[in-house]
Amino acid sequence: MAEAAAALLERAARRDAALEELRALRLALQAVPPAALRAQLGEHHLAALFGLLAVSDREQVSACVAILERLLQALEPLYVIQNLREELQKGLVHPEDSVKILTMSQVGRIVEDSAAVTEILHSPELLGQIINCIGGEKIAVAKEAIKSLSRIAQSQEGLEALFGSSLLGDLRNVMATSDVVRYRVYELIVEISSVSAESLNYCASSGLIPELIGELTGEDVLVRATCIEMVTSLAHTPHGRQYLAQQGVIDKISNIILGAESDPFSSFYLPGFVKFFGNLAVVDSPQQICERYPVFMEKVFEMAESQDPTMIGVAVDTLGILGSNVEGKQVLQKTRSRFQSLLSKIGHQAKNAPTELRLRCLDAISSLLYLPPEQQTEDLLRMTESWFTSLSSQPLELFRSISTQPFPDLHCGALRVFTAIANQPWAQKLMLNSPGFVEYVVDRSVEPDKASKDAKYELVKALVNSKTIAEIFGNQYYLRLRAYLHEGPYYVKAVSTTAVEGAE
Repeated sequence: MAEAAAALLERAARRDAALEELRALRLALQAVPPAALRAQLGEHHLAALFGLLAVSDREQVSACVAILERLLQALEPLYVIQNLREELQKGLVHPEDSVKILTMSQVGRIVEDSAAVTEILHSPELLGQIINCIGGEKIAVAKEAIKSLSRIAQSQEGLEALFGSSLLGDLRNVMATSDVVRYRVYELIVEISSVSAESLNYCASSGLIPELIGELTGEDVLVRATCIEMVTSLAHTPHGRQYLAQQGVIDKISNIILGAESDPFSSFYLPGFVKFFGNLAVVDSPQQICERYPVFMEKVFEMAESQDPTMIGVAVDTLGILGSNVEGKQVLQKTRSRFQSLLSKIGHQAKNAPTELRLRCLDAISSLLYLPPEQQTEDLLRMTESWFTSLSSQPLELFRSISTQPFPDLHCGALRVFTAIANQPWAQKLMLNSPGFVEYVVDRSVEPDKASKDAKYELVKALVNSKTIAEIFGNQYYLRLRAYLHEGPYYVKAVSTTAVEGAE
């Protein structure tokens, strides 16, 4: 350790370091490698620095936090929990958020270490204080606490510690702080439940999952809107879906959608409920979900056909999710003319709606039209071609006009549509027969920024990697596309200049 840093550290250990010396120590430590810090650092140094946090002088606290951040990173998590347990406990109840964040970051390191995490499990006081941090005003502290507790609960011993002891009472106490904090605890419970069927069983037995479901199906429309997001997360796992089905929750959500027409406040929660089924369809079976819960598809079409931009946006997102796999595409195709006319409306919105809704339409169109090479049967190719032509009287020109607008997000959104259809023969023929289209694809000068260059490169890659491109585009264009791909997204052609005598 540098001599200056060592001397300043010793001075701080005697708790008589002035603020200027703490600042100097902070700077000196930046120049010392972690291995050297570890070799010279004693327990008394750390205890003293933690002691210096117990003042109302914010500048001193700030300097000490920065010093401790540097020093603690040089130590193994096991050492920190074994030797600084009391300091960590004090740190979690410190009035300054910066101290809480410093302490929570150390807790985060400890719970990620297989040797150190068991030490925390034998510290109920420390665990209780981590739980209390969920109720903190500072969201960064609360999020770290949720993350750490979620990590602790990944072992049988951790589940026992959280749900088989007085700590469950601590969780319930912190839930009573406010609505916001209650939802944070639900968020934690859903995260834990998603790990395994066993962890879901612990959370269900604690009564917290049934309480979340009770709030979801209760009368408060704003609470419903918040809870549906968490229940949607739970449905992402097979054991979560099985539990929701067994408890009749999916049927209840379907019935609430059914009764939404007579509810003047349904716009608060309907978007979340419809998204729930959209996500469920993708992770489960689109056909089974749509057949078992016909109210879901009917509601999506109703929302898409409405005049409410919020509802249209949710419907478009849901259609994009539903049509992201072949089974979902086939479910939509069964609705025949209704979906075809809906595509015409989505194409119109992609051109004329406010920017945010236009982007959502472009993303949904990309999702609906994409077909992996191994699934390109004649029937499915005919289907995507008919969907594309339903979007507009001149769909290729529609997206090309969007791609030439000076808005990077829209520009990239249109390029993603081209990329989605680039490996389908009917689209390649359309591109070739559209005057100037291939020239536009290989023209690098029209891409103003990195995101646009990346999006154009993905389009070129999709074209080159297609088995039919050489035959349809012909050798000349195919070789130009291959050269573009080989040169990479950011290639700039060198321009040679000739010096002329007497020129400026």
